[in-house]
This record gives sequence, C-alpha cells and structure tokens, in this order.
Amino acid sequence: MLLVLSSLSCYRSQVRAGVRWDMANLGGEDLRSQEGESFLYFAYGSNLLTERIHLRNPSAVFCSVARLQKELKVCFSCMEFKDFKLDFGNPQGKTSETWHGGIATIFESPGDEVWGVVWKMNKSNLSSLDKQEGVKSGMYVPIEVNASTQEGKEITCRSYQMTNYERAPPSPQYKKVICLGAKENGLPLEYQKKLNAIEPNDYKGKVSEEIEDIIKKGEAKTH
Repeated sequence: MLLVLSSLSCYRSQVRAGVRWDMANLGGEDLRSQEGESFLYFAYGSNLLTERIHLRNPSAVFCSVARLQKELKVCFSCMEFKDFKLDFGNPQGKTSETWHGGIATIFESPGDEVWGVVWKMNKSNLSSLDKQEGVKSGMYVPIEVNASTQEGKEITCRSYQMTNYERAPPSPQYKKVICLGAKENGLPLEYQKKLNAIEPNDYKGKVSEEIEDIIKKGEAKTH
C-alpha cells in the first residue's frame, strides 16, 4: 500500500537560521559562538551510527540522546500535538539501491515513541545532508521537530520524513546499522530491544563496500 501523507506538505520549512543553543540542554558546551553557523539534526535511522553520518557529513558532533516530543512545529506559528512511531518503506514505491529494502521514516501514532541522536552540524554540511536524504527528488522532506533529552531538556532540531512511500521491511544490513548506532550512542535499552525485534526482509545479497566498512567499524566499536 502506498502511503501519501499529503497533510505534511507544510513541513517543508527549513531550520531557522540562528537557532539558540542552550548550554544547559547540551551538556554545558558553549555553542553561542556557533550560532548562525551550525544547526541541530535529529537522526532516527541509519544516521544514528557515527560512521554512517560521517560518510557525507564530517562536521557532525554528538550532542545528546533524545526522544521526539508530542509537540511538532508546522506551518510557521501553528502547532499540532502528536506522538510518533518508526516505520520503514520504499520512497515513492522504489526500493533503495543502497540498502535493498525499506528505509526509515516516522509517522504520527498516539502512544508510541521515537528515540534518536541529536547531532550538531556545521551549515556547510546542510546541502550534503539534504542530498543524502534525497530532498531534491522528493524522497524525504525536511521538518522541524521538538525533542526532549534524557535530562528533560527540550531542543528544536531539523529532521526528515517520507510523505509518499510504500511500507516495506528493512534489509538485514540497514537494520544492523540502526541497531549499532542505537547501541553505540546509548539509546534506552527498551527502545533498543524494539529495534532488535524488527523483522528484516530476506535480502541475502551484498551492499556496497562503503556500507560494509561502516558496519565493521560499528561492530568493532560496540563489542
């Protein structure tokens, strides 16, 4: 079934320039000098893994583990209150040539939760991040989300969401990258169990050497 989330077309807002960095939110690091030059990115899929995000976005620095908040800012000043759930699918009905299965997205789902990693990134990597997420082709759209850290601090981040996709399970390799990233960065154990319980597809082929390499490095870090 092809899912078209047309109501999310208003999510195409870019992360605002000059997001205010609260040092208390992010472990006391003085980020005010970076204001206007950096942005926060909430990752919930393959970019949970450090080796993965650094392939295309070397400026990414770990800030915090966080949970998507019910409050999602959309359409300029209006607000909606949502819970979210992790899902997997083929964007625009096309299987990923990189991952050979469904890739991650989020959708509104009362009572569910999505945990992820907040990365601080230089704006010089904004175009490379958009390219990785297929923004130009309409694979994902950029959205602005509120996230709550494990310490209870609220922060505003850039993230991405598929609005037109066909549900499909991830490949074993894609699932592994997500689970390795969750373990590496210390996502809640119960959430890690949910990720580990995801049923992958039956793809038994290979992925690129680049992806195989980040999996090996991720395994070495987490064992």
